Amino acid sequence: MANDTQLFQAIISHAKEYGFIFPSSEIYDGLQAVYDYGQMGSELKKNIKDHWWKCMTQLREDVVGIDAAIFMHPTTWKASGHVDNFNDPMIDNRDSKKRYRVDHLIEAHAELLKADGKTELATQLLTTMESLLATDDFAGLKNLIEENRIKCPLSDTCNWTDIRQFNLMFATEFGATSGDEDNKVYLRPETAQGIFVNFLNVQKTGRMKVPFGIAQVGKAFRNEIVARQFVFRMREFEQMEMQFFVRPGTQKEWYDYWKKVRLQWHLDLGLPAEKYRYHDHVKLA
Repeated sequence: MANDTQLFQAIISHAKEYGFIFPSSEIYDGLQAVYDYGQMGSELKKNIKDHWWKCMTQLREDVVGIDAAIFMHPTTWKASGHVDNFNDPMIDNRDSKKRYRVDHLIEAHAELLKADGKTELATQLLTTMESLLATDDFAGLKNLIEENRIKCPLSDTCNWTDIRQFNLMFATEFGATSGDEDNKVYLRPETAQGIFVNFLNVQKTGRMKVPFGIAQVGKAFRNEIVARQFVFRMREFEQMEMQFFVRPGTQKEWYDYWKKVRLQWHLDLGLPAEKYRYHDHVKLA
């Protein structure tokens, strides 16, 4: 684990020294979990996006691209469930006053168990956590933390609050009147909804027939309560996304097809196969 940490720090130093990425507003002490891509990083990112776009839309006849707006009618996010359910379960340590994402806290403890040779116990802990997260069993998650004596890294105590949900969407206001709920809009937390609301527009104007896909590349924003190190879980980021629409009864066939196609895209870039694996989520959309 120490070698992994050293390698990660070396990558961060290299990325900054050679103009790939910088902390945003660095001359004013930066802004947590916000980064600027430098002269090398912006070119690298553009190359990746261009190659993805070419392979996903230009070389296929069954996928087309769009560029939807960042702002959408707020009813979009209410209907999709984001307003009520786009949350992260968080827990606070009363002694350190530090707030943690519950899954990150448990995962960090599992890594300590693995490092101590307790691999089976770590696997059991993660499996239980995923089951509890899938059912939003916050009382069960807190019991799991307490039963395993998971401590705050700062205070080294187990003095935890109850688990609470925090919404990840950034809200702002449209128009000249502030404080009016009718003027509230959101910075999109994902690009998929822009695809869904344009389904009929694309289908009719493009004379598309199911099965077909709609792709887009664009900015998304998430108010990460506990941002991860470096570029992991940033508050502003770009997504490359494609939604593929199929006829009822064929979803498994197309799902297996796209799993293979997308994995092969990564392997064709020359990335080692041993670095990739499939993961089946317990909590499905």
